[in-house]
Amino acid sequence: MTDTASERIRVDASADRCFDVAVDFESYPEWLRDVKEAKVLEVDGEGRGLRVEFRAAALGKSIRYVLEYDYAAAPDAFSWRFVEGDMLRRLDGTYRFEAESPTVTRVFYDLAVELAMPLPGLVKRRAAGLIMGSALKELKKQVEAVA
Repeated sequence: MTDTASERIRVDASADRCFDVAVDFESYPEWLRDVKEAKVLEVDGEGRGLRVEFRAAALGKSIRYVLEYDYAAAPDAFSWRFVEGDMLRRLDGTYRFEAESPTVTRVFYDLAVELAMPLPGLVKRRAAGLIMGSALKELKKQVEAVA
């Protein structure tokens, strides 16, 4: 069963800055606590990651997964879909960046997760909430630190 969640956060930086940090996948291990490695496997014509392999800590284990990115709505948004990996059947999502002013952005994060192993619904929902909450907080911290 797929669980979905949506979150948003206010960031004191431009929408372009938020987008640039969010698509710098190879820097994720430096500021996203659960991401241990990120390797861009394929890039688009603008040098942005199209297929990215991640190794992350999840549920007390190290997991590997590959995501494919879509920049059709860039720089206002980008999305990804799960290609392959361990312990997951689906990990699809979207980041959207709405400028409230030239120096303030509202970042929206939508995520759909389906684990390959059965877990109680409460545990899965809690895990999805933790993933999203920490991802947004850590993105905000990284963007504002260098803005």
